[in-house]
Amino acid sequence: MSEKITTRTLLKMKQKGEKIASLTAYDFLTARLLDECGIDLILVGDSAAMVFAGHENTLPITMDNMLYHAAAVKRGVKRAMVVADMPFLSYQTSIADAAYNAGRFLKESGAEAVKIEGGRVAAPIVKNLVERGIPVMGHLGLTPQSIHKFGGYQLQAKDKESAERLLAAAKALENAGCFAIVLEKIPHQVAQKVSQELTIPTIGIGAGPHCDGQILVVDDMDGRFEDFVPKFVRQYAHIAKDMRQAFKGYIGDVKGKSFPNMEESFSEE
Repeated sequence: MSEKITTRTLLKMKQKGEKIASLTAYDFLTARLLDECGIDLILVGDSAAMVFAGHENTLPITMDNMLYHAAAVKRGVKRAMVVADMPFLSYQTSIADAAYNAGRFLKESGAEAVKIEGGRVAAPIVKNLVERGIPVMGHLGLTPQSIHKFGGYQLQAKDKESAERLLAAAKALENAGCFAIVLEKIPHQVAQKVSQELTIPTIGIGAGPHCDGQILVVDDMDGRFEDFVPKFVRQYAHIAKDMRQAFKGYIGDVKGKSFPNMEESFSEE
C-alpha cells in the first residue's frame, strides 16, 4: 500500500502540481473499491440525504445518520483521506456545538477531517476547530445547505463583486486554518484566481479545470443517480442500467423456475 494520504500530503500535491482525485462515498463496499483504485480523498457527503435516503435536498440528514455513513466508509479505507460533511445545524448554532459534533466524527467514526460550508461567518468556527486539533475543509460557491437562500442550484460568483467576495472568503478560511476548500459551481476564471492566490488546495466541483483537485458525487459519475445529470458531471458508467438488467434477469429466473438449479442446491450427506 502506498503512503497514507493526510493534510500534509494534499498540500505537497498542490505544491508539485499533482491533481487531487476525490469522490463521495456513503458505504463500506464503495469506499473499499475507491481506496483500492487509488482515490486520494473520500468525502462522506451530506449528499447522502439525496442519493442514499431520497430527500429533495441535503438539509434533513442528521448527525447520527452522518456518523453511521462515515464509520461505514472508514472501515473500507486504508490509504485515502476520509472527510465527513458537517450536516445542517450541527455547527451553525454555536462554536461549542460545532466542536462537539466535529469531535464526534473523529472519535466515533474515525474520519480524519470535517467539511463546513460558508465563508467569513464560518471562519471563527474553523479557527476554533483547528485549534482543537480537528482538520477542516471549507466549502464556497454553491453551498447546498443554503439552497433556500439561493432559491435553487444556480451558478455563483458570476459578477465581479460576488467573485471578489468569494476570494476574500477563501482567504479568510485559509487564514482560519482550513487545509483545503471545495469550490462548487462557480466560473472557471474565478476558481483559477482563487486557486492561484491560496497556498492550500482547492477541490472543484463544477468549477473548471484549474482547481488543484476535483470531486464528484460517486452516484452521478457512475450512472446510478439518473434523475438529472449536471453539466459538470462526466459519466464513466451507467450502473443503473446494468442493475436493472441484473434484477430483471434474477426475477425472470425465479419466475421461470430456473433458479436455483441443482448445482446451486445442497443435498443430504
